[in-house]
Amino acid sequence: MKLTPQPWIWFNGALVPWEKAQVHVLTHALHYGTAVFEGIRAYPTPKGPAVLGLDAHVARLYHSCKIVHLPIPYEPAQIREAILHTVRENQHEACYIRPLVYRGYGALGVWPEEAPVEVAIAAFPWVKKDEKALLEKGLAVGVSSWRRMAPDTLPAMAKCAGNYVNSALVIVEAKRHGYDEGLALDVDGYVAEGSGQNLFLVQDGTVFTPPVGASILAGFTRGAVIRLARDLGIPVVEDRLPREMLYTADEAFFTGTVAEVTPITKVDAKPVGNGARGPITERLQSTFFGIARGQTPDRHGWLTPVRS
Repeated sequence: MKLTPQPWIWFNGALVPWEKAQVHVLTHALHYGTAVFEGIRAYPTPKGPAVLGLDAHVARLYHSCKIVHLPIPYEPAQIREAILHTVRENQHEACYIRPLVYRGYGALGVWPEEAPVEVAIAAFPWVKKDEKALLEKGLAVGVSSWRRMAPDTLPAMAKCAGNYVNSALVIVEAKRHGYDEGLALDVDGYVAEGSGQNLFLVQDGTVFTPPVGASILAGFTRGAVIRLARDLGIPVVEDRLPREMLYTADEAFFTGTVAEVTPITKVDAKPVGNGARGPITERLQSTFFGIARGQTPDRHGWLTPVRS
């Protein structure tokens, strides 16, 4: 999605005009991928905009930074307030929010600790093309030739920039083969995730999803959907999934901050189930959006009002 400039970006402790939030060409993160980020969403609700999963996202930001030796020079409460402040000052009723922590300009060389740690938070609209049709008709997905990283190579549990070279390769290959998205397998050939989405399959009324150990990023929306499924009495199994289950499943869907709950209706040109959004996917979609948009009670405390 192409970006539209917004009034403000929170940059190293203060709001600055969008066009002034710049970095030097010799910024360490540009050369070595030494950055961590989050993708967060604010939804419109009857009581005003609210951020979904704010505390969980901030916690994961700090966890990612700890894994890759990237100490944030602010406390979690400061980052939390900075996110809300950025959304408020840009006057968004709904938006995508991108906190970014990275090694900045000051030294060049693989060893990162000579370079300063900087923080930016941007917020901007994210409008999906033909969203209603997408949420009903779903995606055609292809299994990628690119695998997710093996253990002890790159930290799959950290949402760090360097990992997303792999994601870019997955989606570029998928698009060139005529698919909407790609699916990556782990080093052992079990199903992992999409280029930036967690995967769920439904078979015989049970929801299946790969475990954290399958080289996936444990997304907030993934956890929310697992909780909602169990609330609804739908059994959930977290286990390694063979590739063949992609072709025998009754339903499949992606979850993520951008994906939300998006059906997958074809895998490798084979229809998933009857080739349409399935009833469990639709039920989880409806439940998720009801809470995110403030239309049903926020029984798990996932929403944080932007304007108190």
